[in-house]
Amino acid sequence: MRVRMRTTAVVAGVSSLALLTGLTGCGAADMTKQASPFANAQGAKSVTLSVQSWVGAQANVAVAQYLLEHELGYRVDTVQIDEVPAWDALSQGRVDALLEDWGHPEEEQRYVKDKKTIVPGGDLGVTGHIGWFVPTYFAKAHPDVTDWKNLDKYADQLRTAESGGKGQLMDGSPSYVTNDKALVKNLGLDYQVVFAGSEAAQITQIKQFAKEKKPFLTYWYSPQWLFKKVPMTEVKLPAYKEGCDADPEKVACAYPHTPLQKYLNADFAKSGGEAAALLKKFKWTTEDQNEVSLMIAEQKLSPEEAAKKWVDSHESTWKAWLS
Repeated sequence: MRVRMRTTAVVAGVSSLALLTGLTGCGAADMTKQASPFANAQGAKSVTLSVQSWVGAQANVAVAQYLLEHELGYRVDTVQIDEVPAWDALSQGRVDALLEDWGHPEEEQRYVKDKKTIVPGGDLGVTGHIGWFVPTYFAKAHPDVTDWKNLDKYADQLRTAESGGKGQLMDGSPSYVTNDKALVKNLGLDYQVVFAGSEAAQITQIKQFAKEKKPFLTYWYSPQWLFKKVPMTEVKLPAYKEGCDADPEKVACAYPHTPLQKYLNADFAKSGGEAAALLKKFKWTTEDQNEVSLMIAEQKLSPEEAAKKWVDSHESTWKAWLS
């Protein structure tokens, strides 16, 4: 997918993902000038993984890190970084692997096809999708709200203090790059995009609306553990067709469904031994990712604790990654 979630927080040289969940939302930094202090250390059996701020990406890295450390004896360092700079860092060898990419055609052309400094690492096994959602309790009461053509009919009910006289379309962080403002404009909708500030803040707001059984319209995405806590129904936007989102100013179609991909630094893919082999074979389901995400975000387990619980109960899945 051309439009992706972005995060502005950057944490370099962190060996535990537990720190990441507390640091999301920090000020921006330029990762292209930084690197893990342990990357490429002489004689070190180490791996550096890129991790995004949303919890699903943290779940991938938590399990990969746990297996690399406890099954293969590697030291694992993690770097939290914006998605596009992550490609730069991956190309230059400052990180070895990116485990959840939602599609960056320009970077794929530059680094995979032209420079050949990055190689595909295979499917993650999870399909990602961004969309607009309303709570299912509101959709059941007003079934026609799930067609975008009827959204203006409910703008008054979806209005908030932040959206002024218009209905509110809630987005996450202002650093997320989405089509939403263009969609509202190009579809002629009486709505205002309002940013919650972060994924965590957006979740808090959604849960508060749900607790009070209030209607809301939100940008959201799957896989995401919150669907288990707050059932939501997608609003049908004009059907996605290849290329319909090519011009971000003119886009007037839904977001696509995107099989999420892994990418490895080309040198690491060749010389990374057991670590590279495991990461290439790492492939799990949406249910697997949501299981670990739920433990981290809702049950407040550390990423390592959540990974251990999943590893202990899914041996048949991860054993195949080590063969």
